[in-house]
Amino acid sequence: MGAVESTRRFLDHFVPPASTYDPEKDIPDLTGKVVIVTGGNGGVGRETVKHLLLKNAKVYMASRSRDLAEQAIRELKEETGKEAIFLELDLSGLDKVTRAAKEFKSKESELHILFNSAATLGTPLEQLSDEGVELQFGTNVLGPAHFTLLLIPELVAGAKSSPDGKARVVNVSSSGVYLNHSRLLDWESLEKGGSAERSKLGSLALYNQSKYAVLAFSNEFARRYADQGITSNALNPGGIRTRLFRRMGSFSEWFIYTFMAYPVEKGPLTSLYVGTSPETKDANGGWFIPFARVSPHDRFTKNPEIEARLWEWIEEKRKGHD
Repeated sequence: MGAVESTRRFLDHFVPPASTYDPEKDIPDLTGKVVIVTGGNGGVGRETVKHLLLKNAKVYMASRSRDLAEQAIRELKEETGKEAIFLELDLSGLDKVTRAAKEFKSKESELHILFNSAATLGTPLEQLSDEGVELQFGTNVLGPAHFTLLLIPELVAGAKSSPDGKARVVNVSSSGVYLNHSRLLDWESLEKGGSAERSKLGSLALYNQSKYAVLAFSNEFARRYADQGITSNALNPGGIRTRLFRRMGSFSEWFIYTFMAYPVEKGPLTSLYVGTSPETKDANGGWFIPFARVSPHDRFTKNPEIEARLWEWIEEKRKGHD
């Protein structure tokens, strides 16, 4: 796939065909299901929580800010009559992630659906995670991967208690994977000493790289845990107007909010389809695109060699943080 073709694919995601998927009608009753939504206090994550509550799921809203989360929980209770549960989760440091996982484990023995929705974009190039990793990559990739892997026992238990024998991990990526550079992952840019590489790429390219890595982790996780009843799929939610783009500067923010045609209410459609639909219960290692469609992989979304290397990199970073 050349630059022209990858750009075409990127733009195609912004003008998807009309979808017949309707969460209000198509999400089955989720009574008895335990669900975590990361970044659930705002944007697409908040809308995801709302639909899950309406279908009687027990939802943990995993967020960094207690104040914002508790405000969202109050508002959602007014809208749905149901109350989400706050789980403090800061994805910028592995020890912080471990504390969140332990807190969840102290309350629940099963997890049926994990929506890895939280993300950051446009952080200053000099900012790093607690482990010295480029901050967007640390928050969007390493933190969620660590969180997911710590919850394997609960996901396995959730699969065993589910009527369809499955627990689902839903990983929110982006159409930015098609704008990622040809190396797919610039390993030097991830590390503390990679300031020159980060400066060369720039913040937006680093974000696109992190979203490719979300997809790469999802693919590798799918290969490794399918035999335990856990499925893992990645998706692009679409061109949604959210606060994610607030750090990109006034012109870029204006352009995005002007030409990203879809309101936040459209944002959770594909996530909910992947995470709850009976049609997707056997999907594993898939790539889903707006709205509620599966897409074939290509060389910009699937590379087993890089996926395996990323897995090893993540495991090395995780040592001593469990």
